[in-house]
Amino acid sequence: MIRITIDGIPLELEKPINLLEAAKLVGINIPNLCYSPELTPYGGCRLCLVEIEGRRMPVASCSRLAEDGMVVRTNTPQIREIRRELLNLLISNHPMDCLTCEKVGTCDLQRLCYEYGVTTPSYPYDPPDIPLDDQNPIMVRDQSKCIKCGKCVRVCREIQVSNVLEHVGRGFSSTVTTAGDRPISRDFCRMCGQCVAICPTGALTNKEFAGYRPWELKKVRTTCPFCGTGCTFDLNVDVKNNRVVGVTACEDAPINGTQLCVKGRFHTDFISSEERLTTPLIKKDGEFVPASWNEAINLIATRFGEIKAKHGANAFSGLSSARCTNEDNYTFQKFMRAVIGTNNVDHCART
Repeated sequence: MIRITIDGIPLELEKPINLLEAAKLVGINIPNLCYSPELTPYGGCRLCLVEIEGRRMPVASCSRLAEDGMVVRTNTPQIREIRRELLNLLISNHPMDCLTCEKVGTCDLQRLCYEYGVTTPSYPYDPPDIPLDDQNPIMVRDQSKCIKCGKCVRVCREIQVSNVLEHVGRGFSSTVTTAGDRPISRDFCRMCGQCVAICPTGALTNKEFAGYRPWELKKVRTTCPFCGTGCTFDLNVDVKNNRVVGVTACEDAPINGTQLCVKGRFHTDFISSEERLTTPLIKKDGEFVPASWNEAINLIATRFGEIKAKHGANAFSGLSSARCTNEDNYTFQKFMRAVIGTNNVDHCART
């Protein structure tokens, strides 16, 4: 066992873990902007610095493993002053447009500045001359708000294995961008939105949430309907208009965690689509016209009977869907085999 003490609280660990995660086990949240348990430690923001008894300098808790006998202090006056100055440096190189930023209320930088009393930057702000990238259908990329935390780079490289983004340049001229500094597009990006979801500031924002504030939305936990994997996410519902705005992942999802495919993350817009079918359609004189369910089902049954009588059962084939339950799919194949009389049955999830 590894025995350590964090802010006077004793803790026993069965295996070495980093100090940031160890602190969570005793209810202590160490502030950070670049850490995610799903990604390799980066140690870039330095906000997670802690003091270890016997060491002269503070260390980054996200990248330091617990060792037996360690005595750790996470919130001393010296540590708080260091964090306050680091936040001061960050917002001194950051646009102060919190009132109109799409990330207001959910921005980690804004939250920490409020917590540590950093209200006004102490250093002059020299805004970078970087154009806004909003040419793709899912996100807006404002590099002037990037704090170089590297989360988007690592999630794209380690989780999605796409390597779309990378750190470029050095010092104040450094940024996070694409190869050749091209706007993000489907040519080289899967449009999965993992980078948007993990960004702690307004550097990457979801276009579906544009114009909404977090307090205007109600989160409703549900299961994604697009395939049989069973991913869990939160629907964000505009309470005033009773309309689904978009989707956010939830860390405690048992199957997918914070990961979602492009369909699950962005395509709930079909719910309110004007093109969504709300009634059966029957083609008459070359045009689709609305019909009742009884009329549509009777037409299908009649045509099935005519085709089977003329061409036989093997003229039919059935394709099922991963969006259906196992019971639905069982009933479907039973219908094709026992009622229609064919074994021509397939499924969209077959590999």
